[in-house]
Amino acid sequence: RIARATGATIVHRVEDLQDHDVGTRCGTFKIEKIGDEYFTFLVDCESPKACTVLLRGPSKDILQEMDRNLQDAMSVTRNVFLYPKLCPGGGATEMAGSVALKAKAKSIQGTQKWPYLALADALEVIPRTLIQNCGGNAIKVLTDLRANHAQGKNTFGVDGEKGTIVDMKTYGVWEPHAVKVQTFKTAIESACLLLRVDDIVSGISKKQEKQSGPVMEGPPEQGPMD
Repeated sequence: RIARATGATIVHRVEDLQDHDVGTRCGTFKIEKIGDEYFTFLVDCESPKACTVLLRGPSKDILQEMDRNLQDAMSVTRNVFLYPKLCPGGGATEMAGSVALKAKAKSIQGTQKWPYLALADALEVIPRTLIQNCGGNAIKVLTDLRANHAQGKNTFGVDGEKGTIVDMKTYGVWEPHAVKVQTFKTAIESACLLLRVDDIVSGISKKQEKQSGPVMEGPPEQGPMD
C-alpha cells in the first residue's frame, strides 16, 4: 500500500534499488501517537492508488462491528460500480417475483405448477419478516402489498420502521442487482441439492427394505405368570 500511495517500485534487494524506484508522490510524512500506539501517516499524496481507514472505538467489540459495517458498505459500493443496476428494496423485488411466479403457475397444468407456487411462497418470507420485525400486521400488510404488485406497482415495498407499504422510489431504499440475482440462484440451487439428497436417501431405504424382505408379525410374547 505504501508503494501504491507514493508511486514507488518494490525491489527484492537493496543492490537493485535505483533512483526511479523511489516514491516521490508523498507530500508529508509524519508519526503521531494515538492512545498508547504510534502511527505513521503518509498524507497529501499525488493520485494515490491506495489508502488506509483508521477506526477508533471505546471497545474491541464496537471496533469489530464498525469494521464489518465498513466492509459491507465498501462491498455494496464495489458491486454497484462493477454492475450498475439496482433493485427496489423492502421486499419489493421478492414480492414482484412471487406475483409473477403465481401468474405463471396458473398457465401450467398438472403437478408441474407446484414448484412455481412453492418458490413464490418462499419469496414472500422476506417481506413477511420485515413486517414482523417492526411489529406490523403481517397478514393485512402482506395482502395489501400483494394486491399492489398485482396492479403493476412493482416498486412498492415495506417500510422497515413503520411496517407500512411505501414506494421505494420515493423512500430511497435500493439493493444491488448482482447481490439479488446471486441470492436467488443460491437459494434455488440449495433447494435442488436438498431434493437430490432426499431422493438418494429414500432410494437407499427402499433397497434395504427389498433386501430384508417382509417382516412377519406374530402375537406378542407373554412373560412368566406370577
